[in-house]
Amino acid sequence: MDPQTLTELLDVTVLDRLDRIEDLPADELARSAALRKESYSAEVTAALLTQARLRKDAETKLGPFAAEMLFTRDGLAQATRLPVAAHHARRLLGEGGDGSAAMTIADLGCGIGADAFAFAGMGAEVTAVDADEVTAAIASYNLRHLSNARVEHARAEDIDVSGFDALWFDPARRQIGRGTKQGSTARITDPEEFSPALSWVIDQALAAKAAGVKLGPALDHGLVPDEAEAQWVSHGGEVVEVCLYFGAARQRPGRSALIMGERTLLVHEDNLPDEDEPGIGELGEYLLEPDGAIVRAGLVTALCPPLQARRVHPKIAYLTTDVAPTGPAAAGVTTYQISEVLPAKIPSLRKELVARGIGSVVIKKRGADIVPDQVRRQLKLPKGEQATLVFTRVGERHVVLLTQPVDSANEETNP
Repeated sequence: MDPQTLTELLDVTVLDRLDRIEDLPADELARSAALRKESYSAEVTAALLTQARLRKDAETKLGPFAAEMLFTRDGLAQATRLPVAAHHARRLLGEGGDGSAAMTIADLGCGIGADAFAFAGMGAEVTAVDADEVTAAIASYNLRHLSNARVEHARAEDIDVSGFDALWFDPARRQIGRGTKQGSTARITDPEEFSPALSWVIDQALAAKAAGVKLGPALDHGLVPDEAEAQWVSHGGEVVEVCLYFGAARQRPGRSALIMGERTLLVHEDNLPDEDEPGIGELGEYLLEPDGAIVRAGLVTALCPPLQARRVHPKIAYLTTDVAPTGPAAAGVTTYQISEVLPAKIPSLRKELVARGIGSVVIKKRGADIVPDQVRRQLKLPKGEQATLVFTRVGERHVVLLTQPVDSANEETNP
């Protein structure tokens, strides 16, 4: 969105029309025609339709607050989910300072303002900064009801951060114009091309009283400073970020994984066993798929002792056990009951599946060089029951495990 279109969108009558857009036909072509009939320009009409779509998309991240917010596509893509933003705020305000309402936080790279919303909502005085003019204006709109939050259009590198109690960084990891179409965006993989560069961010974080840095979950472990706590986070079964915490916001150094959702689990590298678990490669009754945050953090074996489990292969992030998972650690895995071990060659596999009346398969893989959609097409199964196929290695064998997911809601979750 260009600044001129945003200026027109921020007109009170246009915003009112956005709030009432559901009064128009649901079909976008009909809705567009109705808006043009009401004398809205082509640019404003397109902006209204886009904002209506983005508000709906944002509900999964921001809940009911999305209905009163504005977005850019990239801003929403990088925006923090509200429960995760609340976790960030607790880390910075609870452990990162004295917890008082007077605590000051600089949110450097605030995007559309989701984290600043949480910081200010929990009582901090927030200065939110973004280098993009349109994004900064949208953040200002989204934070309009919070008198203890203000937004600046500026580069993070140009802000004097010395007077803040805590710093929060969310470097931009997408760049406009780097995609295949004009105006499209592409992910940036080189941390020194982030905006601001990761090395500059870490220098500021190391010097701060307390700091947090939100990054993509694929971050190389080698980029984590010894002074930081690196916490990978999944929410609702999806790995959403890794955060580096510094100073008073750091609870303890090293790697951790936080699983958020119906059940919560925190796993730290202190939980890693001193020795390899016995029986690696011996298949049990259940297959356990660790949460992606635990896998990204390199903490899979921390689940072995509490779940009485072992790896199917030393380098593959699947566990197996003879005991149905219970207790808090069960929140860290998805459980499948293993029915049989089937042949990996497609013709033989198809024959075995058809003989068992299986016509629909969910395909998972680790340690197997396959493309699930391609395998599904090659199987050409007739209609039948559904099952989950897991292509992996057990010891040195390439196998296909015929499994059924176990409903965790019916499992005991307390020790």
